[in-house]
Amino acid sequence: MGSVGQFFLISAVRNLRRHSVRSGLAVLGIVIGVLAIGALGILGANLITLFSGLVADVSDTVVVTPHLAAASGDPFDPRSALATGISEADYNRIARAAGANTAIPLIQTAEMMKKGSEGGFVPVIVLPREDMPLLLTVAAGGWPGGSGILLGSNLAEEFEVRAGARVTIGDEEVRIAGVLEERGLAIDINPDYAVVVTEDWYFDRHGEEAYDRVVIKVGDLDDIPAVKAAVKEQMNRRKEVVDVMDSREILELYYQTYDAISIFLLGIGGVALLVAGVSILNVMIISVTQRTHEIGIMRSLGALRREILLMFLYEALILGIAGSLLGGALSAGAGLVITASVAESIFAGYGTIPEGIGAEGVRAILIGMGFGTATSLLSGVYPAWKAAHLDPIEALHYE
Repeated sequence: MGSVGQFFLISAVRNLRRHSVRSGLAVLGIVIGVLAIGALGILGANLITLFSGLVADVSDTVVVTPHLAAASGDPFDPRSALATGISEADYNRIARAAGANTAIPLIQTAEMMKKGSEGGFVPVIVLPREDMPLLLTVAAGGWPGGSGILLGSNLAEEFEVRAGARVTIGDEEVRIAGVLEERGLAIDINPDYAVVVTEDWYFDRHGEEAYDRVVIKVGDLDDIPAVKAAVKEQMNRRKEVVDVMDSREILELYYQTYDAISIFLLGIGGVALLVAGVSILNVMIISVTQRTHEIGIMRSLGALRREILLMFLYEALILGIAGSLLGGALSAGAGLVITASVAESIFAGYGTIPEGIGAEGVRAILIGMGFGTATSLLSGVYPAWKAAHLDPIEALHYE
């Protein structure tokens, strides 16, 4: 940069300092936009990392659930939320379609659990006694018999109980037959923070109920498409009664949902940057108007249009860089704080919350800073062009 360029750069900095409040408000808009994009990008990247690390390997699993619109045939009908479960007869049909593969029916509900003065509603998973070893591993104690129950590892840790202890489920005191080995989140069941009871125990106390889902454990992974097709053919001949998905499809659904939410949240950051851009445009137009006489003097002393243009672009660029740097720095801290808060709510008791910023998080910050700087620079183009094309004679007479 030559001496002339340095002069106009210094002039740009001096003018921004002269109107520090106005400049600060313009920078604040860029900060908010970059902060939103960077922090939300870090949140999304860290949650995906956490989720991916928690998901157990259940690639041999096909899950059959009641079709949401089975009650009325209309997915937008409020009655769809009350779609009936899978009956015993339907389960038998699914089991036949699964062939040699094991089909495991289960119910998921909730009960009040108490230990001394501590208590609260906890998830309850109902499974046939003989199928429990196919989905679960006991870390301490043994399999339940009679009125015994199994307790997830995280739940046992929270209530500070072990195998052999007694707790109250509903209004009945029961013995903990075993504590389960930590399994992680999965598409079939999530027992780490749950009570697991036998089907006989549950039906004796609540009567027989329809199943919430059927989990099919497929012996050969290559058979998964055929098993899914057989179940659909058996159950959905006349209308959709069940939904049949494997682990890959369910994970893709999770990731698609995440992508949609991420785009929406990044859109919020984009709107903030758009507002900031309008603010900078307004600031720059006011600056050009206030400095019309000064521009006329510069032009009469030999300043070129290009140099006037650059001086005002420098101002816009400085605002953008300052806001982007500050917003990027703040987004790093804010992203980690928001991640910890959201992860604690969604994944409470599961896994370790990421404490750093990975490559995707850094990428989100850089994208936010890039957009912030570009928005500011683009917002300064028209005012800079207007300043550069002022008539020197008219500018000198401007009051």
